[in-house]
Amino acid sequence: MNLDHASVWAKCLSVIEDNISAQAFKTWFAPIKPVKLDGHVLTIQVPSQFFYEWLEEHYVSLLRKTVRKELGPDARLEYSIIMEHIHEGASSSPYTVNMPTTEVRATRNAEVAMPIVGEPAPIKNPFVIPGLRKLNIDSNLNPNYAFDSFIEGECNRLARSAGFAVANKPGGTAFNPLLIYGGVGLGKTHLAHAIGLEIKNRQPDKTVLYVSSERFTHQFIDAVRNNTVNDFSHFYQMMDVLIIDDVQFFSGKEKTQDVFFHIFNHLHQTGKQIVLTSDKPPVEMQGMEQRLLSRFKWGLSADLQVPSLETRMAILEKKMYADGIELPREVIEYLAYSITTNVRELEGALISLVAQASLNRKAITLDLAKHMIDKFVKNTAREVSIDYIQKVVCDYFDLPIELLKSKTRKREIVQARQISMYFAKKMTKSSLANIGLHCGGKDHATVLHACRTVNNLSETDKHFRKYLEDLEKKLAIH
Repeated sequence: MNLDHASVWAKCLSVIEDNISAQAFKTWFAPIKPVKLDGHVLTIQVPSQFFYEWLEEHYVSLLRKTVRKELGPDARLEYSIIMEHIHEGASSSPYTVNMPTTEVRATRNAEVAMPIVGEPAPIKNPFVIPGLRKLNIDSNLNPNYAFDSFIEGECNRLARSAGFAVANKPGGTAFNPLLIYGGVGLGKTHLAHAIGLEIKNRQPDKTVLYVSSERFTHQFIDAVRNNTVNDFSHFYQMMDVLIIDDVQFFSGKEKTQDVFFHIFNHLHQTGKQIVLTSDKPPVEMQGMEQRLLSRFKWGLSADLQVPSLETRMAILEKKMYADGIELPREVIEYLAYSITTNVRELEGALISLVAQASLNRKAITLDLAKHMIDKFVKNTAREVSIDYIQKVVCDYFDLPIELLKSKTRKREIVQARQISMYFAKKMTKSSLANIGLHCGGKDHATVLHACRTVNNLSETDKHFRKYLEDLEKKLAIH
């Protein structure tokens, strides 16, 4: 019997409709169009990358079962993403990207032999392993966190280079253990996954395991409860590469630290690679045993710092390229200037913006970005960065930002500099000294004088007052 894509998808929809709510069906399945059927591969068209990711995250199991029911056990689903760039000044230009469903086979470990300990009968020779069982160990690696999607900048160059060296020669460099530390959302977890993925790409036979410190602790508690601590230790000692995320959470847990200490020693002495992440360097970790801290210092401690403006822009552009979307330059700049300390928040803001525009069928504009940032970053909703204020002021007066930060005393430059200081004092929580530092190394007295000058001119000069009103509108978050 000849099947066509439309009839196959219609049958799939009838099954899906019976398994989800009417609202969910209307939102996520009604807009989908079947494109083609090539053997056992059905291609469907979705309106955006966000749409595709939502389906993959929430409905992939239902989709897979439904398609296999219609096309057999070898059936596959592919997505054709067609998104129209409808921001102002751009013509409508649909394009297509074929996205296969996520392939995680490459991250799987080969079966390993696990010693069976604790046999009921006494074992005369302690070096004779009483039995073996085969284990399938999930690496827990996320295929999306590869080195290719990790943007390098001054803020992370050392950590990334060390991570890449470890991935090329696990256990064979001086960076063992490799401890990556830094603040929230700066890429520690991404880099840890990237190291594991690169090792699996280069040496598929290596047994790599990524585990959070919290999960490690819970597994240890279960092992104590079930009297299987030896099994627990043997399991972790079999790893070729052990990656533990947020190791600072071992703080205060003496028994967990003790078992990890012995696992660490075994792995290190047998030339296996250990990768750790933490929110602080070893010298600042409280509640950790000294013998464990000293081992953390054996290898390399590499920090991840807050990304520069250029790096933040590059991160956004890389994310846009990967997701097949376009944004006006002013929107990208606004996001990069507004969210300065957390890459995870920065990428989340981009996803939220695209989702709002896609689901509400709105154009992605600067006003929409400002409104979204207000909702997205509530704790800084009324504060913009000094860098962004300077950029807006320089754009308004058509001046290069380097001149604003220079020592020049030209009247128009001084005026723009004073206005920047005035808005920085009014719209940020920065100290006068910090504002002065951003404006060419001026002291706090200069900033105070600038604010008084701007206030006086706004009361006496209507043209100057118009400048301030225009700039305030441009800087307004709402």
